[in-house]
Amino acid sequence: MNPLSEPLARSPELFPHGLDVGTDSASLIRLTEPDYAKASFLDARILTPATPTRILPFAELQAAVAGTELRERSDFIFHIGHVGSTLLSRLLGRHPDLFALREPAILRTLAQTRAEPEARRWSADEFESRLSTFLKLWSRTFRPNQRALVKATSFASELAAEILSRPYRPRAIFMFVSPQNYLATILGAENSPKEAQTLAGLRAKRLSRRIGAAPQSPASMGEIVAMSWASEMTALAAALPQSREQILWLDFDRFLADPQRSLTACFNHLGIAANADQIREILSGPDMRRYSKAQEYDYDAKLRADVLAQARALQGPEIKRGLDWLGKLAKDSPSVADVMDLAK
Repeated sequence: MNPLSEPLARSPELFPHGLDVGTDSASLIRLTEPDYAKASFLDARILTPATPTRILPFAELQAAVAGTELRERSDFIFHIGHVGSTLLSRLLGRHPDLFALREPAILRTLAQTRAEPEARRWSADEFESRLSTFLKLWSRTFRPNQRALVKATSFASELAAEILSRPYRPRAIFMFVSPQNYLATILGAENSPKEAQTLAGLRAKRLSRRIGAAPQSPASMGEIVAMSWASEMTALAAALPQSREQILWLDFDRFLADPQRSLTACFNHLGIAANADQIREILSGPDMRRYSKAQEYDYDAKLRADVLAQARALQGPEIKRGLDWLGKLAKDSPSVADVMDLAK
């Protein structure tokens, strides 16, 4: 037996942290169950100068996984970004039957190779071997009764349709908010507009491929944010034709309006038995009162509502520009019109 097969099969303790496309090598780090529970991002932000890292050729890792009985069985949270997915992952992960993993960096790497065809280095079969290997590794849990739940990075939605069509038919929660609330969320935050500008070029390319034409170039910050919403929502909607029954759409603002009902629906969709008392206990814990990506900060539904109200007051003209741009695009694009109807 490959000497790496046994420790990989035993638990998720050896975590595949990075995938270097240029050298076709993978890195492994060691994480405990509390490490996973604490982490908001399983990417470079989890590393410290003292983190032991083992780098090995992907072929060696693939051979080690092939020597196990690991199989693909994880479920997913896909989302459009800044819509409470980290909070939902933390809440669901409080249930003993779910093991939550948040934003593995390798999933982003794989999604980028799908989103940027000009950067592809692998054939279809080579990509499949990598996706399958990592899906098996992300599906490991610390206890036999658990099921892994992977929260993706927003632009990893590019892989949502492909992952949901896997033979094991994973279940997924698709998180979003209305265009109005998305615009207010992004425009009202300190760093989010910069992020939207950074990702705008790639999102525009993805949207163009999906709707079959280049949209009118955004001319303002509000229009860039509206284009971002359309790009990520149509990426999610691309999974509907083949995987509709596997998907639960979740509007974050409706979740906040009735978290007990929404969290119950999420557990039911994932096939996890959770009674009303368990769900009340989860919701009464610290997660609903903390900023999920940095839990040292207070943040709750009231503060979110205040931030959105302030953004609408200060950014009203830009929000209108974004909505107008989106409305014009919807007239020419059935795909965009469909996701706007879905988000009403």
